[in-house]
Amino acid sequence: MNKTLLGTLTLIASLLTLLWLSGFGWAMAEYYSGKPGNLPSVNKTENVRKQRNELTVLALGDSLTRGTGDATGKGYVGDLIDEMKSKSKMRVNLLNLGVNGQRSDQLQKQIQQREVLRQIGKSDIILLTIGGNDLFRGGQGLSDYQKVNIAVIEKTYLRNLTSTLQQIRQHNKDARVFFVGLYNPFIDLNEGKDISKVIRRWNYDSAEVSATFPKVVFVPTFDLFELKVNDYLFSDKFHPNSKGYRLIAERVASLITW
Repeated sequence: MNKTLLGTLTLIASLLTLLWLSGFGWAMAEYYSGKPGNLPSVNKTENVRKQRNELTVLALGDSLTRGTGDATGKGYVGDLIDEMKSKSKMRVNLLNLGVNGQRSDQLQKQIQQREVLRQIGKSDIILLTIGGNDLFRGGQGLSDYQKVNIAVIEKTYLRNLTSTLQQIRQHNKDARVFFVGLYNPFIDLNEGKDISKVIRRWNYDSAEVSATFPKVVFVPTFDLFELKVNDYLFSDKFHPNSKGYRLIAERVASLITW
């Protein structure tokens, strides 16, 4: 081996040794200084939401979500959005996908649609009303409600409700879900007390299902209509009027942490 080649190899070895020592020294300095390198964001989604300074609200369900019976057209959803805008500095965006007459099985099918799932995934708050049409069939047939097998109807409804909440949680683990319970619009009828028993049981079982999912809040409304039901009902004696919807909106608003 000639002297030129030996000198070149020695120079390369020296440079590599120097490079290794520099890297080692830098690593040790980082270690002992207690300053970690760049780490992936733990809460990237939440940071993005804070940066965009807005809240996205998705409303799902039946005619109560649509606001049927409210002369202003707002319903409890519209009243709630107004309340949120007055209390929050963030911009509030609303998408109302409620369907008049919708039952729990129809809602279950609706939320399987690709676009609906996309909207669920981007929402910060989800509002939900469902079950009234399962139980009351749109306000029809109450004269023979005792002949109907309520237990069978409720079992199917609870299965659909569970599936719906599972879908919501699968596509959005962070959104707060406010599930509005049923009131009794027929409390002044002869069968009113018996119907109230059915609704209270229905609400209890709905609340129990809701409690099995994180960040799902069951919102009771039965007591709001119990004493002066006719003061808060639309002319169809089934849906709330403007005052009734306002009561529901205030109840939901009281559960939202600002």
